[in-house]
Amino acid sequence: MQSCFRFFAVVLLSTVALASELTVKVVDPQSASVPGAQVELFAQDSDRPAAVLTTSGLGVAHFRDVPSGNLRVHVLAPGFAEQWTPVSAPATEVTVPLQLAVQTETVVVTATRTPVPADESGDAVETLSGAQLDTMRPVAANDALRFLPGAVVSTAGQRGGLSSLFVRGGDSRYNKVIVDGVAVNDPGGTIDLGTLPLFEADRLEFSRGAQSTLYGSDAMTSVVQVWSRTGNTPVPELSFGADAGNYGTENGYASLSGANGRFDYNAFGNQFNASGSGPNDDDSNSLEGANLGATLNDWAALRLRMRHDNSGAGVQNEWKFNGHPILPPDKDQRANQNNLLASLELAITKPSGWQHRITGFEHVLHRSNIDGVNDQQIPGLDPDFPFHAISDINRAGFEYQGNYAERSWTQTTIGYRFEDENGFVGSVGSITHGKRLNNDVYAQQQLTWGRLTAIGGGRFVHDSAFGSTGVPQVAVSYVAVKGGELLSGTRFNFSFGKGYKEPRLEETFANLPTSNPNPGLRPEKSTSYQAGIQQTLSRGKAVFTANYFNNKFHDQIAYPFDPTTFIGQYVNINESMAHGAEVQIQSRIRSRLSAGAAYTYTSTQILQAPACTPAQFCDTTIFGAGKPLLRRPKNSANLLVTYLGKKWGGNLSGSFVGRRADSDFYGLGYDYASSYVLVNLGGWYAIHPRITAYVNVENVLDKQYNEIVGYPAMGTNFRAGLRFRVGGE
Repeated sequence: MQSCFRFFAVVLLSTVALASELTVKVVDPQSASVPGAQVELFAQDSDRPAAVLTTSGLGVAHFRDVPSGNLRVHVLAPGFAEQWTPVSAPATEVTVPLQLAVQTETVVVTATRTPVPADESGDAVETLSGAQLDTMRPVAANDALRFLPGAVVSTAGQRGGLSSLFVRGGDSRYNKVIVDGVAVNDPGGTIDLGTLPLFEADRLEFSRGAQSTLYGSDAMTSVVQVWSRTGNTPVPELSFGADAGNYGTENGYASLSGANGRFDYNAFGNQFNASGSGPNDDDSNSLEGANLGATLNDWAALRLRMRHDNSGAGVQNEWKFNGHPILPPDKDQRANQNNLLASLELAITKPSGWQHRITGFEHVLHRSNIDGVNDQQIPGLDPDFPFHAISDINRAGFEYQGNYAERSWTQTTIGYRFEDENGFVGSVGSITHGKRLNNDVYAQQQLTWGRLTAIGGGRFVHDSAFGSTGVPQVAVSYVAVKGGELLSGTRFNFSFGKGYKEPRLEETFANLPTSNPNPGLRPEKSTSYQAGIQQTLSRGKAVFTANYFNNKFHDQIAYPFDPTTFIGQYVNINESMAHGAEVQIQSRIRSRLSAGAAYTYTSTQILQAPACTPAQFCDTTIFGAGKPLLRRPKNSANLLVTYLGKKWGGNLSGSFVGRRADSDFYGLGYDYASSYVLVNLGGWYAIHPRITAYVNVENVLDKQYNEIVGYPAMGTNFRAGLRFRVGGE
């Protein structure tokens, strides 16, 4: 009988030991809650995670059935430094304060689809925090990206003009743009960054290099990701404000956010208007959105994100070429967009070590460009003509991603994605309808052995139009020298990857009477290499990075046509290449002061362009084999300095873009765009804990330049305003 009692006592005590609980609260340097942080729990002497959770809107992760004894908590929160915290038994609560770090030691998500310190990802990744974006106050994504290393932004004119991104010599369609987990490119990569608002963005990440293994089509030279802010205050917070400036600039906005028990919420809206600097140069952009979360239990959470934006702008067309007003501006051409995106994500952190995310998504795009009157002509030159171009596109599907942390030094990621692409594109009277179904599977393995980190993965794609393709990727990072006080660590990086970009709908499904169909049209592809060195200085206060990149683009799509009937066919016949180097220095001089400067050299060349002949009305001196790719400067540089204090903050941002090949496309002889320097300033001051005054000045030096030849950029733009906060903490 005594033996039975002893047995049950041992079982009871063991159950109590295993049934203990631990609450982990994650906070930022200002003691604000940090939602969405990955928290791993380890026994003191174990490298196998006992459990993995994600913090709620209040920054809390609640562990049950915690192992007995001393523990370790590992926190990976995007935008902050990696944090390990010991927990001594029998503690039931612990607060983990996070710290800011230089960019290379900041946790990012885009490089591996999981939280990882940037220097271990094998990729070149840059970030902009919500606080930095609040200080810069970009009207759209192009106004923020242009100040990041390796980014070259080209905008056709001023506010609301078509804005493209060029990275490492790639085409503007070689960049995957994702907002709240939803791809917002057209099928085939087209994206207008000048109409993508960033109000209430919590974070922006910009990853350079081939990323099709993890993100599929279009991610051939970069991936841009934006996440909306999550409500994190127990008391509801209402924030609102307005600003105004020259060029008829008017901007108003509001948000209501908070977190209560199992729920968090953020509903927001923004309206921007500007009359511009000349005829038909106005711009209007509105945004409404919501980010709603619910913690179903300790291991399951649901999140709904929605965004709707509506923009309209005048299009002056080409008229002022490198300072010379050859033509009058177009006075009636208009561009409009109306977009809606939504995603519903179920996150499950069971069984032990696993994280599952099941996401349903949809993106609806309506774009139109209308010119009704021929009002842009001079003797001998008549470039204007009436047209009505439209794009009505729907992308919908679902995705599963599973992450398994076997040990602290290894992690596996697997995924499946289905997408239905459906759209009507073309000009009124000649509309093309296209529909494609995509099924993708992908996998990635991350391993760390002491100083060596290796990442390998692949993606297999089956498309109902072009068939099947696959892309691999490998990245290796090695800490050669750990260093001391001044030279605090030397790391070497190497990566290899392949990318692909599916054809646009109008290319795949073009048909008579305007084009000959090509059912065998293949995706464009790339082969990319990167090698570099990273030198940490002054124990992590500064980092010097140098990378060499080499990209080969092949199966590029061209449109040779019959010069008598003008009927042609889209075919995969072009090839090009780009290689160069990126050099940057980043520092966090103080916890509140960060600075970064970068220089990029890019050399590009068209290798094959068999359809570019005089008979095809193609200027071989610009588009022929051996010539550089358009709008890719050999030399570019970026600067970003940010101070974020308790009472005031400010930023200085600069962008230098060197001379680059371009074309007026009218035969006027303008075959380049001149170099330019753009400098912006921004700052804010807390008049009261709940009232903040701010000012932003763009193009401080009032430079007159063309980002795209023929389209004059905006002069100095000054905006000032007030922001108010009610409630919150």
